[in-house]
Amino acid sequence: MMSPVERAQLAMVLEVCAYPKPGNVDRCHDYADTRLEHFLASTLFARPVFEKAQRQRDPIGALIHEAVERTNVHSGGNTHFGAFLLLIPLIMGDGIEGAKRLVRETTVDDAVEFYRAFGKTDVRVLSGDEIDVSDPLATEEIRRRRMTLYDVMLHSAPNDMVAREWLNGFTLCRRGADLLVAHGCGRQAIVAAFLFLLSTEPDTFIIKKHGTDIARVVMEHAMQVREGIRDIEQFDDECIQNGINPGSIADIIIASIYIALGEGWQWDC
Repeated sequence: MMSPVERAQLAMVLEVCAYPKPGNVDRCHDYADTRLEHFLASTLFARPVFEKAQRQRDPIGALIHEAVERTNVHSGGNTHFGAFLLLIPLIMGDGIEGAKRLVRETTVDDAVEFYRAFGKTDVRVLSGDEIDVSDPLATEEIRRRRMTLYDVMLHSAPNDMVAREWLNGFTLCRRGADLLVAHGCGRQAIVAAFLFLLSTEPDTFIIKKHGTDIARVVMEHAMQVREGIRDIEQFDDECIQNGINPGSIADIIIASIYIALGEGWQWDC
């Protein structure tokens, strides 16, 4: 039986290798500056952090920071920041129920470590929706407000679906895991679960980069693929050509795969 560490790594590998996954890097296409091997390398480099998470050796914020530092050693930029925000508490808590408790117990120091990590990524934010991570006084402001990491996620939740998972009990991650089981096994189930979420949830990474209207068009096109009206490979090409990357839903799917693997879902059929 796989350990939580192995499940986390396998979830990251399975998500990026699944295809066609409209708009995202997969085994069939790369971006100009981020390639499949960057995602795979990050999966390997993250293992020591996952091992610490399993042993609960360090606080959540410090582990998120370390995960970013360990995986920012290649030229592909940020690959899994959102996934780390979900996987680390899920590993530490040994599942959703434990993760729900742990995120509510986070501290101001966790929030400071998170912002230190955030500042080392190229994660896109909406103007005015966050304490400015480029401002050296940001962590002082967090301490002044006595914001825990859970408070930071509450602050970010209106504009970030990964942050919302901390508040709503990992609901989308749970839904994604159930979708994987409902759609069978292996790559096709991952693509089907991804498309379902893409057709029902406005991806907040797309919103930050292209706006709400584009995110809703993407949802409509994903629904048309599910209904057989639009070809998935054509949809994939359109997303790639227009720089549309449903990165937040990719992070959710990684956590969903992690949960499903722990419940016996078959990935290698």
